[in-house]
Amino acid sequence: MPRDPRQIQLEIDSARESLAATLDQIAYRSSPTRLKAQGRDAVQRFLQTPAGQATMGAVGLLVTLVVVQKVRHRNKVVVQKVRHPNAVVVRKARRRND
Repeated sequence: MPRDPRQIQLEIDSARESLAATLDQIAYRSSPTRLKAQGRDAVQRFLQTPAGQATMGAVGLLVTLVVVQKVRHRNKVVVQKVRHPNAVVVRKARRRND
């Protein structure tokens, strides 16, 4: 038995509204501005915990050590012996990519 055209139209309208609501929800959930704010809030909450503070302390210490190491070895003097028995040549060498 054929269905009533009005009933078919109501079903189509209902499906269209449901699809529109689903698309709106997807657009809201994937909004870059909202995701950025949500991520920033999560990081701020983590940094206020003891584990977050310890992590930041460790990262700060590591960065400090790396910078000090780079500064200390920036202009390292290298002593190079040559073939003459008592001759020593001193030259400055820059270390690359350390």
